[in-house]
Amino acid sequence: MKKRRNSAKNPPNLKALKRSVVELCNGAVKPLTHKDICRLLQVKDKIARHQVLFIIKNLLTDGTLKEIGHGKYGSNKSPEFYEGKIEKIASGAGYVICDDLETDVFISARNSGQTLGGDKVRIILTGGHTGKNPEGLVVEVIERGRKEFVGNMRMDARNSFMTPDNSRIGTDFYISKEKLNGAKNGDKVIVKILDWPKKAKSPFAEVSKIIGVAGEHHAEIHAILAEFGLPYEFPEAVEEYVESIPEEIQEAEIKKRRDMRKVLAFTIDPHDAKDFDDALSIEKVGDDKWEIGIHIADVSHYVEEGSLLNDEAYERATSVYLVDRVVPMLPEKLSNKVCSLRPHEEKLCFSAVFTINKEAEVVDEWFGRTVIYSDHRFTYEDAQEVIENKEGKFSEEILLMDKLAKIMRAKRVDEGAITFDRVEVKFRLDEVNNPTGVYFKHAKDANKLIEEFMLLANRRVAAFIGRNIDGAPSKKPFVYRIHDVPDPEKIGTFSTFVHQFGYHMNLQSPGEIANSMNRVLADVVGKREENMVELLAIRTMSKAKYTVENIGHYGLGFDYYTHFTSPIRRWPDVMVHRLLQRYLDGEKVKEKDAIEEQCKHSSAMEKLSTDAERASIKYMQVKYLVGKEGEEFNAVVSGVTEFGMFVELEESLCEGLVSMRDLKDDHYELNRETFSLVGRKNGKKFQLGDQLRVRVRNVDLVKKQLDFELV
Repeated sequence: MKKRRNSAKNPPNLKALKRSVVELCNGAVKPLTHKDICRLLQVKDKIARHQVLFIIKNLLTDGTLKEIGHGKYGSNKSPEFYEGKIEKIASGAGYVICDDLETDVFISARNSGQTLGGDKVRIILTGGHTGKNPEGLVVEVIERGRKEFVGNMRMDARNSFMTPDNSRIGTDFYISKEKLNGAKNGDKVIVKILDWPKKAKSPFAEVSKIIGVAGEHHAEIHAILAEFGLPYEFPEAVEEYVESIPEEIQEAEIKKRRDMRKVLAFTIDPHDAKDFDDALSIEKVGDDKWEIGIHIADVSHYVEEGSLLNDEAYERATSVYLVDRVVPMLPEKLSNKVCSLRPHEEKLCFSAVFTINKEAEVVDEWFGRTVIYSDHRFTYEDAQEVIENKEGKFSEEILLMDKLAKIMRAKRVDEGAITFDRVEVKFRLDEVNNPTGVYFKHAKDANKLIEEFMLLANRRVAAFIGRNIDGAPSKKPFVYRIHDVPDPEKIGTFSTFVHQFGYHMNLQSPGEIANSMNRVLADVVGKREENMVELLAIRTMSKAKYTVENIGHYGLGFDYYTHFTSPIRRWPDVMVHRLLQRYLDGEKVKEKDAIEEQCKHSSAMEKLSTDAERASIKYMQVKYLVGKEGEEFNAVVSGVTEFGMFVELEESLCEGLVSMRDLKDDHYELNRETFSLVGRKNGKKFQLGDQLRVRVRNVDLVKKQLDFELV
């Protein structure tokens, strides 16, 4: 009986082995021996090795393989190669993103070879499919995505390994004793890859820097910066260069500019802000007409092209806002002093000045360099108090601008803008950066006032350059912030999901999708599914990016849009200021390709900084729950996977996993269509947005992981 069962299983194994041999030989860049094939397929036992030899002979007979030299075999057909970047998942498998293919290619752990997440690889398609993704095989690592990696040391009596913080790297690193360079068990380190011998399971590496003890606050924050390749500090030469920049404004410079120092101007910013990018000014210029200025720090005046400072700011491309600190694009002297529009100081600005009537219509506009004097600094809370109580400093001006902002916002929504008002979670920190509490930032009228006037400036600057007098698009190279229409498949999935809650989407056109989205977002306010619907709606949207090729901004409903208003913290805004001035001076700009290259770099750095910010929030969320093991909280299902469901605590938005193995009342299966886990026997369902009561089961500060169990 036993033999019969084994023989019944042999044919499928033999068939699978045959397919693997064909795939391997089809993708091989050089002829392979029988030993090579067994090694690459990890075939070790004697019987299986004989089976491989038997398969090779059959494949030679039917012409699938050919013998190239004595005992070396290759494919009889020319393989078609594709190149792309591999993104790994924790299992060791991954996906390769290829420009020449419409969908990502799935690479099993067995077929991923000696790859690390982020590597540029050459692959072939094997003919298999995993869901909607074709399967492939890595035949060559063209270029390592990175040379250094961040993680934790773990040692025993014999061996030392570094486990990367980023599970998508896909492997641990072996560190020999002579390459430890003082690192100890439990240290947070940076390692440099040295080699990956053919027979080795892990790459060999050397400790290049000890960051600190894993789990210690500053070590973890510095590790996040190192993981994303973000600098801790500015090079000494850049700091010296900045120190030579005078703080005083020269009279000769003022004479070149529009002098607006006598016009009432003020800033409205977060209470803890130090870099004030923007100020608003207002002056009545006729019956029911006002001249409103959006004044932006003139960073391009101080950051000269070709300078050390210019190169450093470009490389950084953005300020990064971690939970406990800011990694600025510009050194502090510029970002917090010289450029910052601080109260009761004269400042150089690049301004967009609009004549606006009581219907919030722009009847005239002017762009150019100015000098202003900021009369007052409002926090958002101060300005909100003025709006709510209708009294206080500059109340007449603030109330008028609030009224105009609300008209502009209503018009935007009517024209197709989608209104996302996501709640932002913030941590209260003590003197040693331990989180003592959580609070939520809601966008109130004061925030929306600033937002509307910044949107107005960004929109009108983009249209000023991007559109000719006759309304046709110009061919002038410029930096646009674009946002494509949603992917039809994603919006269809979103529509199916919200339909379960009784909400309906009209998918007939991009305009109808935007209107439907706004209706759904308005209808879910206050409902249990509000947070999940908003989150899924955001995930449904395309990603905004910078480019010279304008297609408009779908989410905002604008045909022309750019970033003009935050040059202290964003490189594209510096580019926009420079280009706008050149066009105002009558120049012809020809370096379109160079501008696009800077746009691509800025988009990539924006994503990197967003990922770093999320990593710091995740770390702080885990830290917040240290010592709270066993405590119970209300939670909402925020994600479902084959291995369990993610839940988000209502009081803190901390997110963690309820593992599938802890759902012991039934065997649950993932239903991708309904974003739910469904019990095979009892039909019980856990769905995105469901409210649960959970208990903190495990808090791992080193791995930055939270585990929950159902109460």
